[in-house]
Amino acid sequence: MNRLFVKTVIAAVALAGSSLAMAEKTIKFANQNAAGHPIIQGMEKFAELVDAKSGGKLKVKVFPSGQLGSDQANVTALQAGTIEMASMNSGIFASLTPEMAIFDFPFMFRNGQEADKVVDGDFGQKLHAKLEPKGIVGLGYYELGFRNITNGKRAINTVADIEGLKLRVIPNPINVDWVKALGANPTPLPWPEVYAALEQGAVDGQENPVATILGAKFYEVQKHIALTNHQYNPQSVVVSKKFWEKLSAEEQKVIREAVAESAVFQRKQARAAVDGALDTLKQNGMQVTELPAAEVAKLQEKMKPVVEKHADKVGKETVEALQAELAKLRK
Repeated sequence: MNRLFVKTVIAAVALAGSSLAMAEKTIKFANQNAAGHPIIQGMEKFAELVDAKSGGKLKVKVFPSGQLGSDQANVTALQAGTIEMASMNSGIFASLTPEMAIFDFPFMFRNGQEADKVVDGDFGQKLHAKLEPKGIVGLGYYELGFRNITNGKRAINTVADIEGLKLRVIPNPINVDWVKALGANPTPLPWPEVYAALEQGAVDGQENPVATILGAKFYEVQKHIALTNHQYNPQSVVVSKKFWEKLSAEEQKVIREAVAESAVFQRKQARAAVDGALDTLKQNGMQVTELPAAEVAKLQEKMKPVVEKHADKVGKETVEALQAELAKLRK
């Protein structure tokens, strides 16, 4: 008998045996971004992988566009076990463990590849481990990307052009403080409320990666985008601890492997989408500006006191661990 055929049969039997040991389960997977966004593409890839690896026993239902509530509501639901999984900005979990706020520090990473090494290594895993006592298990990281500023009032060509703008920010202290440091007025708002706030003029602008700006159709209510790349956001892929502990070892293995594989796919999609997203924003009437190097240096200088202030809250050990990782990568 052909050896390849025998190996194939054995593999199929092994897969069937493991899937038979699994009970049928449906996993609700929540995120704030719209369908088609690279984050949602990663979640959909995860769903495909879980279905294949579990022999159809585990099903994942993706809920985009904040259908299951705001990020803050999703955190509570994860802890309660009323939703099984979510993907959200890692810095949001600073409300549970202060160390996670380090992922909101301005100008921390130079590029996505540098961020990959940090979040996929010991540093990223140790931070996720701190969520477990809070009822949430961190499984991996997707990429939201580098954030940029949009507004409906004026083009931003210098740091001074940011002064006086009323900007929506993610509701956490670091983002409030860096906006204040630039002389602008921070307005913390949950994501589902942002479009209406821009449309009604309650805020002048906001800041997000270009794919998110496009997915949310902010070009309909914003005229200008400045490519400041002032902050890089990893997205934590997390699961409710209450749900996780009910899974068998085989089911947990399927989910962990699917998160790791979908993260590689998702980051490729996110990085490939940037140029196309910018072109589409331009075609829809947005004016794009980039700060000269001297202005970027001013921007970084203005944000240094914010980093210093929050370094104390995050903890010296965490800050030094990240700095050591980055120093190794930059040799």
